Amino acid sequence: MKQVVIVGAGFAGLNAAKRLRHVPNVAVTIIDRENHHLFQPLLYQVAMAALSPADIAVPIRSVFAGTPNVHVIKAEARRIDVEARKVITDSGEFGYDYLLLACGAQHAYFGHEEWEQYAPGLKTLPQATEIRRRVLEAFEGAEKVSDPEERRRYLTFVVVGGGPTGVELAGAIGEMSRYTLARDFRQIDPRQTRVIL
Repeated sequence: MKQVVIVGAGFAGLNAAKRLRHVPNVAVTIIDRENHHLFQPLLYQVAMAALSPADIAVPIRSVFAGTPNVHVIKAEARRIDVEARKVITDSGEFGYDYLLLACGAQHAYFGHEEWEQYAPGLKTLPQATEIRRRVLEAFEGAEKVSDPEERRRYLTFVVVGGGPTGVELAGAIGEMSRYTLARDFRQIDPRQTRVIL
């Protein structure tokens, strides 16, 4: 039996495992640091409280329930021993005949890591909930101040990245402020929110 190890349970990793799940004489091991597949295109909706994290996180094991040749391991891959044909993780080693690296992407600050404290990425559930917290805290801050310039700073949001996620997030901030939050605040008009993309 051939051993296939897939590192990463994003779209590419899951799709590969699904294609291999009924291939005879193939055993598939999926290794991911999380036990769920995250539907990243909807992270902006978690960030804006339109969806809960559970709405976009599907347990990997449930995807392959009843599929005996697919085994899911929650672990973080540390390195690949190419000579020994093993993936070394934080919870053991896994041999392979074939290896698929589908680790996904990370955002980059292009050598300016200090920007992270001001501009969190939007690739994970914790990042989405952090953005939601910051947006709501900004509205709360604007509600407390009387100085128009300070209020304007609280109500100005800058989204860096004009790809689909950035555009969706910018639109969702505007929509949330105009329709959802407008009825919740008495000292400010959330419709005065500025979103810069």
